Amino acid sequence: MALKAFILTALALGLGALLTACSAHTRAERIEADYPPVGEFVDVTGGRVHYVQAGAGPDVILLHGAGGNLRDYTFSLMGQLTDRYRVTAFDRPGMGYTDRAPGIATGPFATMGESPDAQVAMLREAAGALGITDPIVVGHSFGGIVAMAWGTTGLTQDDPTNASALVTLGGVSMPWPGDLGAYYSVNGSALGGGLVIPLISAFTPRSTVDNVVDATFEPQDPPPGYIAHLGAELALRERTFRANARQVNGLRPFVVEMTDLYPRLTIPIEVIHGTADNTVPIHVHAEELIKIAPTVNLTRLEGVGHQPHHSDEPEAIAAIDRAARRAGLR
Repeated sequence: MALKAFILTALALGLGALLTACSAHTRAERIEADYPPVGEFVDVTGGRVHYVQAGAGPDVILLHGAGGNLRDYTFSLMGQLTDRYRVTAFDRPGMGYTDRAPGIATGPFATMGESPDAQVAMLREAAGALGITDPIVVGHSFGGIVAMAWGTTGLTQDDPTNASALVTLGGVSMPWPGDLGAYYSVNGSALGGGLVIPLISAFTPRSTVDNVVDATFEPQDPPPGYIAHLGAELALRERTFRANARQVNGLRPFVVEMTDLYPRLTIPIEVIHGTADNTVPIHVHAEELIKIAPTVNLTRLEGVGHQPHHSDEPEAIAAIDRAARRAGLR
């Protein structure tokens, strides 16, 4: 009887796993049909990078946040810049339609995520292939720490793709106290990657995804049409969900190392940060960054949450223009 019960339990678990995998795969196909690539692809070592490029003038690179994709910028901000800049928005490695960085294990039970440096290496190769030179590198949230890594990489590499200036929009820049909680520690683990993420990918309602996006704007609301444009469900695909969870879960040690390099940065750095940002708190990041990075100009946006480039788009545009002037590009 015990053996029979064991066999029945194993069969039930196996069937459940199979149904979950099929559901997740079918959903991913539907999501990609609803939100296909909107740009072009450039081949780099180990894979492809998805990008959108438009405009003419000094180069500006736009890097999205955790769980996001380049549609965050094609909604509005990019179109406000292309009259005077050549603007390139990238899907970061593992996000949207960009492949994972070379050398990163991608299996369901792996736990490694791309460090900011690994992401920069892949994106700089893409930038070089596209003829981008001396870019102003702009990053939101997680994209902020990738932008900072782009700048610190330039301290040791003489390359045409070195940043001429940096702009962070509610960006991660400094180590934070404590951990990130169970969501990232579980989903970034081998057990979470293999067993939990398939369930989330298969069965999380669209309304839950929309509510998560809504929450990042608080106390503001998303602009009309933003959620429909963003395609946030792309982050529910298993490979993307795993990449994001692992990148965020393993980020802090890299940030600690990067802070030692900030005092050596000489390029202009513009930071805009909302005082009501509860996702990347201003007192943990921007207000600590200005103490050690000598070229930072911080603009505090009173009462603004974690999406300053949407909630106060003119300030984001002004920060990019200031960075261009300070770098001698305008």
